Amino acid sequence: MTETTSAIDEQRSGAAAGRPPWYACTAAEAVTALGTDAERGLAPAAAVERLRRLGPNRIAEEKPPPAWAVAMQQLRDPMNIMLVVVVAAGIVIGEFSTALIVTLLVLLNVVLGARQELAARASVDALAKMQVPAARVLRDGHAEVLAAVELVPGDVVHLEAGDVVPADGRVLRSATLETQEAALTGESAPVTKDAAALPPGEVALGDRSNMLFQNTSVTRGTATMVVTATGMQTEMGRIATMLTQVQRTRSPLQRELDSLTKALGIIAWTAVVFIVVVGWARGLELDQLLLLGTAMAISAIPTGLPAFVAALLSFGAKNLAAARAIVKNLTDVETLGATSAINTDKTGTLTMNQMMVSVLYARRAWFSVAGEGYRKSGAITSAAGTAVPDFTGLALGLVLDSDATVADDGAVVGDPTEAALVVLAAKLGVDAEETRRAYPRLAEVPFDSEYKFMATFHRYPVDGVERVIELVKGAPDVILTRCDRAGGLLLDDAVPIGEVRDEIEAANRRMGAQGLRVLAFAARILDGDEEGTPARDPMSLTGRLIFVGMVGIIDPLRAEARDAVRTALRAGIDVRMITGDHAVTAQAIAGMLGLGPGAISGAELRQLSDEELVRRLPELHVFGRVSPEDKLRLARAMQRQGQIVAMTGDAVNDAAALKQADIGVAMGSGSEVTKQAARMILTDDNFGTLVRAVEIGRKVYEKIVAYVRYQMTQLLALVLLFVAATAFNINRGMALTPSMVLYLFFFATAVGVVIIAVDPGDPQVMHRPPRDPSVPITNPRAVLFWVLYAVVLFAAALVPLVAGPDEPSTTAPSAAVTMAFVVLGLGTVGNAITNRRDPAGGLLPPIVKAAAIGLVTVALLVLATRVDFLQASLLTQPLTGPQWLACLALALALPVVVETAKLIRRVRVPTVPGDPVETVTPRRARPPAPIRTAPPVT
Repeated sequence: MTETTSAIDEQRSGAAAGRPPWYACTAAEAVTALGTDAERGLAPAAAVERLRRLGPNRIAEEKPPPAWAVAMQQLRDPMNIMLVVVVAAGIVIGEFSTALIVTLLVLLNVVLGARQELAARASVDALAKMQVPAARVLRDGHAEVLAAVELVPGDVVHLEAGDVVPADGRVLRSATLETQEAALTGESAPVTKDAAALPPGEVALGDRSNMLFQNTSVTRGTATMVVTATGMQTEMGRIATMLTQVQRTRSPLQRELDSLTKALGIIAWTAVVFIVVVGWARGLELDQLLLLGTAMAISAIPTGLPAFVAALLSFGAKNLAAARAIVKNLTDVETLGATSAINTDKTGTLTMNQMMVSVLYARRAWFSVAGEGYRKSGAITSAAGTAVPDFTGLALGLVLDSDATVADDGAVVGDPTEAALVVLAAKLGVDAEETRRAYPRLAEVPFDSEYKFMATFHRYPVDGVERVIELVKGAPDVILTRCDRAGGLLLDDAVPIGEVRDEIEAANRRMGAQGLRVLAFAARILDGDEEGTPARDPMSLTGRLIFVGMVGIIDPLRAEARDAVRTALRAGIDVRMITGDHAVTAQAIAGMLGLGPGAISGAELRQLSDEELVRRLPELHVFGRVSPEDKLRLARAMQRQGQIVAMTGDAVNDAAALKQADIGVAMGSGSEVTKQAARMILTDDNFGTLVRAVEIGRKVYEKIVAYVRYQMTQLLALVLLFVAATAFNINRGMALTPSMVLYLFFFATAVGVVIIAVDPGDPQVMHRPPRDPSVPITNPRAVLFWVLYAVVLFAAALVPLVAGPDEPSTTAPSAAVTMAFVVLGLGTVGNAITNRRDPAGGLLPPIVKAAAIGLVTVALLVLATRVDFLQASLLTQPLTGPQWLACLALALALPVVVETAKLIRRVRVPTVPGDPVETVTPRRARPPAPIRTAPPVT
């Protein structure tokens, strides 16, 4: 059999030079182009040769980088390098316990970072594991069951209901064929397939009605297809390729901590160099210089920063898990808090992925149908004064003209659309199983996409006489052309179709405009001489029907979706729906949710340049019939605008966009591929859980900012103290002993961290827009306040050194040095309590709990000045009552200045009661209302 270049060179699209893509070819043209035979399939030798040249029908796996290489990359992180220097310094001065603790911190940082990198390939591995195990293939005229990995382009494959499609292929023949493509396209309803060629030109993936795609499932009918693409050339393979090309973005917190680390490095090493140079110029011995420089380095480098941030993020991750949101990496907790845009899938995320009849039109009247998905309970209501018609003819059509079954627990076997009809019948009081048992089929006209209807025949009592009735369901326009009357099942209440045709067509348009899938029902009582015809020629009886009614079917909203979207919009987060469904359907759902205006199809989106897309994004909130590439492009376009993008999804076609997004969110019921590609998994598939997760993330970030503000005040105060001592030769530059610095860090400062960590956070956090990720923690305004607070604390600690009761000394106990040590310790308590919130007052509730924790620091300071072994280790001495009071007065200077500064800012920008606290408004976010509160200090 002759090989053709089209099969080899252009597997995926089928678009060889001068030839249209596969979906635009006729079945015969596709068979010829693939060099095969529709009746006999490939010759074994040709199949072996193609398998050798094209490779197995398998998603390629990419070997992850070795663990040691990833670990070394993490070790080169600036903060880890600084921590390594601290370890070395601790060893030099004999502080082995400190060196050990910091070493463990470095190892923790390396392990967590390496784990994240090594998991990056997991999404592609999950795709590879989705490979279908076997397929029924025609080889040389014989049907064989082969492993799916052995399929090649040109193979002829037979499929039936329940099968999973083993490769991409062109339909050659079909009978009542429908496939479920939600995993690939996101469309919730089964898709009708046939062999008819489509017009040339671009056709969206979900509209390629003559193509079957790997790993989608056949829900109804049978088909014969010719394989057009295998392995990495399939649509699934294209997604795998995109996944390998997408690089995860660093979280906003990672980027901000990088900038903070650089700033701290400059400050720390500049101070160390200054102190060492000045000390050397004054003739200090080498060991004294090393001791002084090491003390300075330990004072200036925030060795606890990575540990505290990790602990706080871990606490946030536990809160998220309790709220049914699982994050894979700790930094993802903070990324959630910076989210400024959510690109959400529709099917299974905002909707239930369960088809349901929501509206019913019969006897020229409208009826609303309540309920949730496949639950069989729900009221049917109408306008006041509307008479309730006889729904018998409709109910018979719902259950007898369909094959699906729905258990009382909602479990469905069969077509989801037919399941919706069975559920509606139950709401009308009709049991599907009993009705089918009482009135079995005599004959049927199976559904086919060519004529777009289905008909069944049954014996049914009419006026006490058993008659043969015909029940028909299908597309409204097709059903109407076959009707000559409208009404109910009985002839005496029917009217000529011409009298009501315009109303019926208007009702169909109204349902379509609401994004509903519309089915029409008709019936007929056969005449006596026709009762034998169904067995011989049922198609001949599908005319002169009585129009019974129409139903509108929709994938209903999740109960909590509307409130969740409203909360997100109030928080200044732009929410967009991106789905594989048609734009009109998506727009109808968006209207129910209250999303912004503007809908566009994937084809229209692809016509826009990147510049046009960015310009039009603010006016576009619904994207229908989009491809995986479209979703990926949208995420990247929004990220280029500076937005922090969250993307939700549950299907394979969402995986690449989920990996690209700053926070990819998979549903717990979704595919393994999306779970691996995502950064967070919602175990309850609840969009509201994502919004709750954003709130937790915002509170975590505020705590991190509060900690940095607190820690920088402490560090800068110590740096200033050592620099001043060196510059003015106070105690030969040694403001405090290294052991005092370490004691303050491990005990006093740690207690302040606890005060910040246990604070419940601002309850109004979701009433203001998201922060601007382009404004780092080390922004000029924040640094200004850090310096202000540090100068106050430094000045308070300097007073005892220059005006204390004795000469300062770090070689023997000294009251002056001890008082400076105590002032710094007490200052940490006031620093933590007042700086735990900004610009809100730190002395507001819950102040009692914070103060009680602060008493631990006071007790530790008392012990440091009273316990013998601590006195000997720290070189402290007991203080008198007046000295303690002096220390307390000096330490109170910092909280007084902090609260005064916040009060001034609140007075300058008065807060209206009930208004939210303002943060930096992101460049593209749209706050829900004018904000008139004082901005915080980060």
